[in-house]
Amino acid sequence: MERHESLDLSLVIPVYNEEKSLPVLYQELTSTCRKLGKSYEIIFVDDGSQDASYAELKTFQKQDPSVILIKLRKNFGQTPALSAGFDHAQGEIVITLDADLQNDPNDIPLFIQKIEEGYDIASGWRRKRKDRFLSRRLPSIIANWLISFITRVKLHDYGCTLKAFRKEVIKNIKLYGELHRFIPAIASQLGVSIAEVEVHHRPRKFGKSKYSFFRFTRVILDLLTVKFLLSYSTRPLQIFGFIGLISGIVGGIIGLILSYQRLILQQSISGRPLLLLAILLIVIGIQFITLGLLAEIMVRAYHESSDRRTYFIQEILDADSERD
Repeated sequence: MERHESLDLSLVIPVYNEEKSLPVLYQELTSTCRKLGKSYEIIFVDDGSQDASYAELKTFQKQDPSVILIKLRKNFGQTPALSAGFDHAQGEIVITLDADLQNDPNDIPLFIQKIEEGYDIASGWRRKRKDRFLSRRLPSIIANWLISFITRVKLHDYGCTLKAFRKEVIKNIKLYGELHRFIPAIASQLGVSIAEVEVHHRPRKFGKSKYSFFRFTRVILDLLTVKFLLSYSTRPLQIFGFIGLISGIVGGIIGLILSYQRLILQQSISGRPLLLLAILLIVIGIQFITLGLLAEIMVRAYHESSDRRTYFIQEILDADSERD
């Protein structure tokens, strides 16, 4: 269902098995939003919850026309869930936060203030984070430093879901994989201005954290994707071709040296490992250059083709939906 009304604020909250925290979260969100004096919508995206989260969300939607409920057909992950919310958001300012109550809705006015000051993105910083040091905070410190170093977009806390975006910024970003945490870095190629907002981080009251060490490793791998997207997404031949040229040149130099030894110095080179190395490097060089050319063709086809969503919606409930 298409909605064309313009709003001041859209809140996008991905939900996965958070039934106990939802009533408190809804009360805090509505209380905060009503004090703002702005038109708003609250978009809950149920990411295939297996508990009573969806039933709880339906009660909010039935009694409150500002609540939009999107139910995904299965658990796609936080990034597709946020993408679904972004695609349906109508607000000029889009704010994201978690459903586990660790993000404090009372911090929302601080983010709106930063956007109104002229910033395109306001990113939360959980300076006094209420998590275990070894299992959560230490990996986060390492990841944040590494992301800032590689992307050159320096933030203290990429993992904080509490963020605010101008509508025109978030509508021009396509997300997949685990790239939601890298939105500020990805958006940097659009020339955006980014501010950090120190937020109040609360300990988890209900449920269990979805974080694990394997998630940390996925973050590192996704960082390589982000670096490629930022630096070479529209010119892949420059990275693949560069590797191919280096490999080919080194192999060619070794081949010339061996040729000189064989033809001029009359030395036997048939049993030397350097001969195999030279051939291998030349072949690898040709393969990388070919790979770069193919990547250039794929990039052109990608940019000229229609976009493909990374989620599939089962149901959307909003104020215009038929009420039971």
